[in-house]
Amino acid sequence: MVTRPLPRVRHPAQAVVAGFATAIAAGTGLLMLPVARSGPGGADLLEALFTSTSAVCVTGLVVVDTPVYWSGFGQVVILALIQLGGFGIMTFASLLGLLISHRMGLRARLTAAAETKTLGLGDVRSVVAGVVRVSLLLEAVTALALTLRFGAGYDEPWPRALWLGVFHAVSAFNNAGFALYSDSLMGFVTDPWICLPVALAVIAGGLGFPVLFELRRRWRRPRAWSLHTKIVVWASGAFLAGGTVFITAVEWTNPATLGPLNVPGKLLAGFFQGVMPRTAGFNSIDIGQMNPASWLGTDVLMFVGGASAGTAGGIKVTTFAVLFFVIYAEVRGEGAVNIFNRRLHGDTQRQALTVVLLSVAAVVTSTVVFMVFTDINLDRSLFEVISAFATVGLSTGITGDLPASEQVLLTALMFIGRLGPITVASALALRQRVRMYDLPEERPVIG
Repeated sequence: MVTRPLPRVRHPAQAVVAGFATAIAAGTGLLMLPVARSGPGGADLLEALFTSTSAVCVTGLVVVDTPVYWSGFGQVVILALIQLGGFGIMTFASLLGLLISHRMGLRARLTAAAETKTLGLGDVRSVVAGVVRVSLLLEAVTALALTLRFGAGYDEPWPRALWLGVFHAVSAFNNAGFALYSDSLMGFVTDPWICLPVALAVIAGGLGFPVLFELRRRWRRPRAWSLHTKIVVWASGAFLAGGTVFITAVEWTNPATLGPLNVPGKLLAGFFQGVMPRTAGFNSIDIGQMNPASWLGTDVLMFVGGASAGTAGGIKVTTFAVLFFVIYAEVRGEGAVNIFNRRLHGDTQRQALTVVLLSVAAVVTSTVVFMVFTDINLDRSLFEVISAFATVGLSTGITGDLPASEQVLLTALMFIGRLGPITVASALALRQRVRMYDLPEERPVIG
């Protein structure tokens, strides 16, 4: 029963959107309960809605201090929403259907395939099961490492250490960025036993499930990797290295960020902060004190994000790589776009261009709205908007002080950014139109 979309859903993407919206609404209701707040009374609608959306969309932006404002029950709700959003709503629903009835209907397979980017309907069942196994395994390994460090290294009581380890492990692998410390992970800026497990979990989640599955099977045979895996691995490596070098170099002497640290501490903090724009909102240095050049570089890293069919956001590294090779082929005067000895289909090029242009339109429009209705400058407005749209969660510290209208805008951006502009657009379409004829061809002047 849980695997059946609503009767009016005509497109698989509609089920995905409806599923996320339902989870956000349920999370909002739970967070509004008085028991979810550590203080008197319950959270108001906007606080609960913003937090629920940020958790389900695995973003990490917050309008209230998570460890202070929310009670233990509220934090458990947030953790459950993060895990649910990381699995994918329809993936989770399909899993429940498998556990209950040991079968998946056609509609369930269609919606799960739309969400997990599965190539064929025949392997949806194995993909759904694989998503759960890989997620829980990597989260468990990360949680174990963090629990041991919190307990042995910081004298936390073991139940508390376990809770800290599990919460931050789930938040890291799902690229959510929620933390149970008011300053995120700034208190552990030079501690590799905290920063490295979190960073590695973020990287693993940002690679996407198809890549993780293929690396598990063929990690010794890179020549046999699919085109998607090759693009993700090489592009991710380039962005991780480039981001680390850029942040470290620009912030090296900044007295408010890396300046006071020793050389190993600077390198660790630079690496950690170079990883986080892959769409995890943890920070080990004060983002609000970074140089404007670092903000701009981080904007680019956040906008690109991680890989498809995973827990990361952004336009995805595959989209960026496709457009890069399209430009490269055009500059060289080649008739076809070739990547790793494979020719790229024209549909893929159009999809990449559509994703980028729709994303740019969303970011630019929202940034203009920010600047018109607030007195926030361009640097901070652009940073906040991209962070929300790319479901990153990094902030220069202005989120909680924004007017209600701008917080609602960020909520919408997180929702759209998690599902993707094309998914949202196709979900709103009542039907697909197929043109039965071709129009005469003509070329406009370009450039």
